Amino acid sequence: MIYKTISKPEFKKFVNLLIKENPTFGPVEVAKNTKGKPIYQFEEVHSYDEIEIDYTMSYSSIKNFFLPFKETLSKFKYEGNDWKQEIKYRVHPRVLIGPRASDISGLVKLDKIFVTGHFPSAYYIARRKNTFIIGMDNKALPDAFCLSPEDHDIRTGFNMFCSDIGDKYYISINSSKAYNYLKKVKTANPTKTDDKKFIERKKLIQNSFKTKVDISGLENFLDIEFKSPIWTKWGEKCLSCGTCAAVCPTCYCYGVEETIEVNLLESRKEQRLHSCNLVDFAKVAGGHNFRPTSVDRLKYRYYHQYRGFAENDDETLCVGCNRCGRACLADINPKDVINDLRMENL
Repeated sequence: MIYKTISKPEFKKFVNLLIKENPTFGPVEVAKNTKGKPIYQFEEVHSYDEIEIDYTMSYSSIKNFFLPFKETLSKFKYEGNDWKQEIKYRVHPRVLIGPRASDISGLVKLDKIFVTGHFPSAYYIARRKNTFIIGMDNKALPDAFCLSPEDHDIRTGFNMFCSDIGDKYYISINSSKAYNYLKKVKTANPTKTDDKKFIERKKLIQNSFKTKVDISGLENFLDIEFKSPIWTKWGEKCLSCGTCAAVCPTCYCYGVEETIEVNLLESRKEQRLHSCNLVDFAKVAGGHNFRPTSVDRLKYRYYHQYRGFAENDDETLCVGCNRCGRACLADINPKDVINDLRMENL
């Protein structure tokens, strides 16, 4: 890792240079919630001034830049006794400005599944390799618990990461591409004062987390409480809407559908993000459903997030952002469910 500092006016110049050369996405205010607070999402921007650089957290994560809700995997055309297949990967470079540490940590977890896992995805890899990520630090939201799974601080998954130390940013450079880009603007080596401010900033962010969730030994509690009435308590509240998976930085379950046009000359294969909370998630041919109730489905989502299946065995997927709890229409959040499992609400 290489460390530099850059003044905020010079950082603005740097971002505008990136925007001029690449499709660039950053956090912008798209609406307000029922309490009048802004809702942020990552949208394409055309100048630095459009970016809400001091935003809190985007409503949904940056996961969907790499795992879109719906994408065409391949198309087929049939001519006589022959056929042709068309497959397209994203190859155009793009820039993401402002992802928080927890979102980038979520990407690192997805990388272990779709890049280095047993069944890598060429679609995910193409998007990942062609996306330049500039992370930005921030103080925690009151209900976030990223400190618990230790996803509040990161060292990988980005090209450069900026820490606000007053009139300048302390930059962690993690790729040769970022290093070469920064040659176009004025940067400096950190002074001892800069180093001190950087350490103080780290401590400030760490101390800003007001919500803590004890996930130590949680895999044991999940096994012990597999048939616990706690799952009924929370599962019966679940509306099976799938909102939690949609906003989650690491939920990656998907389904594949094949469609043949009525002329029988064309077909396509599409991938869609799925949710284990949806009614038909575990439904198979013949109509049998292995998880027929909302209780079953909620339980297995928590097992996948905190216990792990197959590709992420024994690794927690949750990064503690609490987007799922914030978005849940039934007011179900990880903190309350986990505390119940640990019998801390009794």
